[in-house]
Amino acid sequence: MPDQDEEGYLVDPADWTEAWAEMVAANQGISLTDDHWLVIRFVREQQLEHQVTPDARFVMRHLEQRYPGQGRKRLFELFPYGYVAQACRIAGMKRPRAWSTG
Repeated sequence: MPDQDEEGYLVDPADWTEAWAEMVAANQGISLTDDHWLVIRFVREQQLEHQVTPDARFVMRHLEQRYPGQGRKRLFELFPYGYVAQACRIAGMKRPRAWSTG
């Protein structure tokens, strides 16, 4: 089991696996769908490319490609307790210090 901080975020995002994501999501009452994976993979790709977890607005823009005009709404449908609390944790990101969640 990968090391996690006291809030359940991975200490090292490199320890993330899809199986770990499914376990964390299930513990939060989320059954991962294609749209969840769209967000999770985007967050992980952005973190690898830019060395920083993307702000929620970038994820919303990414969702807008599939759901024009509905990116924000869709993000919060997928992760009702919030981008940082659910999407970032499931995607294996470290706990962000603070930023806008949308």
